[in-house]
Amino acid sequence: MNPMITHDFIRDIRINQNKSGYRFSVDALILASFVSLPRAQRIADLGAGSGIIGLLLARQYAGAEVMLVELQESLAKRAKENIALNNLEGRVQVVKADVKEICMKLSEFYALQSQVGKGHAAQNKAPAGDYGMMAEGFDLVVSNPPFRRAKAGLLSLGDERAVARHELMLSLKDLVQAGALMLKHHGKFCIIHLPERLTDIIRVMNACGMEPKRLRPVHSNASSEAKMVLVEAVKGARTGMKVERPLFIFDETGNYTEEMQRMYSCDAGLG
Repeated sequence: MNPMITHDFIRDIRINQNKSGYRFSVDALILASFVSLPRAQRIADLGAGSGIIGLLLARQYAGAEVMLVELQESLAKRAKENIALNNLEGRVQVVKADVKEICMKLSEFYALQSQVGKGHAAQNKAPAGDYGMMAEGFDLVVSNPPFRRAKAGLLSLGDERAVARHELMLSLKDLVQAGALMLKHHGKFCIIHLPERLTDIIRVMNACGMEPKRLRPVHSNASSEAKMVLVEAVKGARTGMKVERPLFIFDETGNYTEEMQRMYSCDAGLG
């Protein structure tokens, strides 16, 4: 047994994590539980880390193919191990890729398609390899992204946790644009983020052709301000957003609320 790895469980998912590196938090479970689709055939998780959100969704949507997109080599390797650990190799795959590169490749592809549609003599050719699979269209894209703006000189690109939590390698704009390019028309994009970034999130989603349709604030308890916000956007949808009741993580005794306990339950349904 590797002393630098912990072996954890969440619902019916077994997950190995680096003891001193990036580790998933309750945010991952909350985001997975926020997803609301009656069915899904193709799902992508951008910035998948060790793979927990994608694995939870693979269990919920039993027929779905799930793509875990992760830039960091150490986390991509751990995600592959966790796929095997949960016997999901047939439906879940890891793609080690930079979301900025996804934006560039897919933008070029769709621009080329547009030129072909206008009668220009260009080849209608999908991007090669993994990027070609991304261009086929997803029903759902999720992300628990780097939350905080990087402060120059204070964070290291070699720090697994720093890269996962700060916008060192991935900006909000690149993330949302990649999600929009990967989604089918009327596909859903679900994200958990900081409340203070909400106006940025909505502005960027609108610029990328996605309309925020559901919003749910997340509070530590009933007396605290929102610590996180969940947002669902739909590609190509009309305007109109539903603000759902707050999610409280802890009750007045400091224990998980009944809703949080249900999220942790192995027979919990998503959405």
